Amino acid sequence: MADTLNPGTALDLARLRHVRINQPAVARHVASLTGSRSVKKEFQAAWLLRAIQCLDLTTLAGDDTPGRVRRLCAKARQPLRADLMAALGMTGLKVGAVCVYHEMVATAVDALAGSGIPVAVVSTGFPAGQTPMETKLREIELSVAAGAQEVDIVISRRHALLHDWAALYDEIRAFRAACGPAHLKAILATGELQTLENVARASWVAMMAGADFIKTSTGKESVNATLDVSLVMVRAIRDYADASGHTVGCKPAGGIGNAKLATQYLALMKEELGLRWLQSDLLRIGASSLLTDIERQLEHHVTGCYSAAHRHALP
Repeated sequence: MADTLNPGTALDLARLRHVRINQPAVARHVASLTGSRSVKKEFQAAWLLRAIQCLDLTTLAGDDTPGRVRRLCAKARQPLRADLMAALGMTGLKVGAVCVYHEMVATAVDALAGSGIPVAVVSTGFPAGQTPMETKLREIELSVAAGAQEVDIVISRRHALLHDWAALYDEIRAFRAACGPAHLKAILATGELQTLENVARASWVAMMAGADFIKTSTGKESVNATLDVSLVMVRAIRDYADASGHTVGCKPAGGIGNAKLATQYLALMKEELGLRWLQSDLLRIGASSLLTDIERQLEHHVTGCYSAAHRHALP
């Protein structure tokens, strides 16, 4: 991820009041994106390799163990089988980050030592965020001290639902300060924000408050990442960059389980923000099962045959 942190700006309530979202237009644009954008053969392979590089390989289960996290980190270091790497002419392929709970940060840091792959941690009472502010801030500090280089915080959804944008801004500013040198990724939990206008306004507030990434979901909501909310978020990112001069990344997460959907997110980023946002310092895809399907698709590209999922090492 880029060394430069988003410094944020002052809270601009006037801008938030003028945010309007044309929901039918959003739906039409997404339908166009999914209906007419398709990549095949070597172009598909190239896009899927880029998706791997932008992947936040994730395990956030109650039964996580050090052994499971070490296996995940081994997969992060070598996300494709050696024979597929050779056939594709690839070397040095690795994922964007490994994302874990706080208790597994030290294990992941040790397992990834020397790889250049950062450890991301979910924090601030993930996934609901319903813990005291003092606890949230201390959780961030402990994770950064343990070696986490990226912190995926969850916002208090009530602030967005009540349109208390000043409270949301102050909360995220406090999280930004607690992160110190670590990058802050703000999870908006878009499936719980009720309207696309709330998604757009929460995106703006998070960026104004200093978020380096805005992220769709925890993966634990009933509705997680969708192309509709992602379109609204990336347009907020574009407008924020134009207004402030600061680039902010996007992380769709939750429910992205197949290669076709991953390429649709890549197409969305390319068309709305440009090639710069297809780099891992500005795009992350949060997923746990996606890598297996990508590996199957790449094996089909190389051999002409689909393989069973069990033939590929589990992430």
